Amino acid sequence: MATIKTTYLGGLRTEATHLQSGTTILTDAPVDNKGKGEAFSPTDLLAEALAGCILTTMGIAADVHGIDMDNTTAEVTKVMAPNPRRVAEVIVNLKFPKIYTDKEKTILEKAATTCPVHVSLHPDVKKTIDFGW
Repeated sequence: MATIKTTYLGGLRTEATHLQSGTTILTDAPVDNKGKGEAFSPTDLLAEALAGCILTTMGIAADVHGIDMDNTTAEVTKVMAPNPRRVAEVIVNLKFPKIYTDKEKTILEKAATTCPVHVSLHPDVKKTIDFGW
C-alpha cells in the first residue's frame, strides 16, 4: 500500500499527502532552478529528512537510555552541485539543551550516524554532522 500521494499542481509546485494522517506538504522549485521558492524544494526535504531522521533516531535512543534531549534542534544546510544538478552535501548542526556525559554522547552519535536516512543516502552525498560537543 502506498504511503504518500503526490500531485503536480502546475507552476513547478507539488502537493504530497501522507495517506495515513492526511497531512500535506507543498514543494516548490527553488528560485535558482526556475521556481518561486515559496515552499520547501524536493531537495530541501531530502536535507530535512536527514535532520529529522537523526533527531528521531537519537530520540529513540535517548528514551531507551533515559537521556533528556527534548528541545534539541538541528540547523540544516544543503549544498548543491551542478552537472548533474544534485545534492552534494547535507550539513546538520545540532544544538543540545544540556551537557551530556561521554557515554551519552557516544549513544547519541551512534544513533545519529546509523539512522535510516543516513545509511540510505548514496555514499557520494557528503553527510556532515556537527554535534557541537
